[in-house]
Amino acid sequence: MSNFVFVIDTNGQQLNPVPPGQARRLLKQRKAAIYRRYPLTIVLKYAVSHPQTQPHQLKIDPGSLLTGLAIVRDDKVIWGAELTHRGQQINNDLESRRAIRRHRRNRKTRYRQARFKNRTRKPGWLPPSIESRIANILTWVNRIRRYVPIASISQELVKFDTQAMSNPEISGREYQQGELAGYEIREYLLEKWGRKCAYCHAENVPLEIEHIHPKSKGGSSRVSNLTIACNACNLAKGNQDIKDFLPQKPDVLNRILKQAKQPLKDAAAVNSTRWQLFNRLKATSLPVETSTGGRTKYNRTRLKLPKTHWLDAACVGVVSELKILTSQPLLIQAKGWGSRQMCQPNKYGFPIKHKTRCKEFFGFETGDMVQATLPTGKFAGTHVGRLIVRASGVFEMICATGKVSPVRYKYCRTIHRNDGYMYKFSAIVPGIGD
Repeated sequence: MSNFVFVIDTNGQQLNPVPPGQARRLLKQRKAAIYRRYPLTIVLKYAVSHPQTQPHQLKIDPGSLLTGLAIVRDDKVIWGAELTHRGQQINNDLESRRAIRRHRRNRKTRYRQARFKNRTRKPGWLPPSIESRIANILTWVNRIRRYVPIASISQELVKFDTQAMSNPEISGREYQQGELAGYEIREYLLEKWGRKCAYCHAENVPLEIEHIHPKSKGGSSRVSNLTIACNACNLAKGNQDIKDFLPQKPDVLNRILKQAKQPLKDAAAVNSTRWQLFNRLKATSLPVETSTGGRTKYNRTRLKLPKTHWLDAACVGVVSELKILTSQPLLIQAKGWGSRQMCQPNKYGFPIKHKTRCKEFFGFETGDMVQATLPTGKFAGTHVGRLIVRASGVFEMICATGKVSPVRYKYCRTIHRNDGYMYKFSAIVPGIGD
C-alpha cells in the first residue's frame, strides 16, 4: 500500500491524510484536485468549517547520508520517506573551487598577504556540507506541517550515548543495566567495525560481541576493548589474548588494535548535527521528544520490523505498538537549485565558456519532473524523471533506471516544478502494510 495522501481544503486548511483509495474517489467525483505531486497532496473544492483533525506525530531519524521520516497517528504509520543528502557533493565542490583558486593565486604574480585571519564566523556556524543536512530536514518538516496537522515531533537526538558507555556509572547503574544497555553498545560496535567480523570480514552472518583482551584475564567491558566477530572466530579465539590468537597475521592484529582505540568520528559529527537540528526544531513551538539509537533499535527488534531508515524513524522514542499502513515510502534525493557559477574553467582554472543567463527553455527548466512520451528511438515509451534542459530544445532526463536522451520538449508534460529535489518510490517492502 502506498503512503496516505495529504489533504487541504480550498482555504488551505490542514485536514487528516486519507488512504489512496479515498483520494482516488474524491478526484474521480471531481470533489478535489491534485495540489502537489510530491508529497502527493489534494485540495478539496470546498471549505470545511469545523474540521475534526487528529493529532499526528512526525518522527525523524537523522543520518549522515540518509534521514528517515515517518508520520504516526494512533500508533499507525501512515506516511514514510527517506531523504538522501548531498553533503559529500557540496564538500567536493568546495574542494574543487578551493583548488582552482589556490592554483590561480600561486602563479607568478605579485605577493598578496593572506586574508584568512580577517574572516570571522557567526556563533553556531557549521560547515556547508553539514548545514545542508539540517536545512534539508527543516525544509521537509515545514512542508509536512503545511499539509498535515502535526502536534509533536520525535527526534533521534544521539545515535550512541558514548559517555554512558565509556563510564557505566555516569548516570546510575539502572541506566546501563536496563534492557537498552546491550542494544546501545551493540549498535555502536556494528557501526564502528562496518558490520563485518573483525577477524575474517564475514558479512551477513550473526555477529557476536567479543572482548579483545579476555574478560577472564582482567579485560574490561569498555567499548575500546570490544569488537564484533562471527561465531566461528569467537569460538576459535576463546579466552586467548588477541596477540596469541593472531601471531601469524600481524597486519590483521595491527589493524584491530589501531581501530579499537579510534572513536567513531562519523557518529560524533552526526551527534553534533543532531543537537543543532534539535535546537532549530524547538523553534517551531512544537513539543519535541528525543531518544537514542539504542532505543530505536530495541523498538524495531521487539516489533520485528526490517531495517530501513523510514521504519527506524517510526521506532524513535517511546513506542508500545506500531501498525504499518504503508509499504512504499517516498524516496527524496537532494539535488540543489543549480550552480551560480557563470564561467566554467578548465582544469588549470582558465575560463573556457560562459553559461547563458536564461534558465528556462520552451517552458521547462533543469530540475522539473516531467512525463515524456517518446514515439520512436531507443527509449521509445513513457518515462518519468528530472529534466536537464538545453537551448536547442533537445533535453536529457534522469530517471530511476538511468539517463534517457534525447528527449524533445514537445513530448514532455510537467508534473512537478523544480524544488531542489528528485523523487521516486521505493520497491514494496514484503510483509509490511498488507
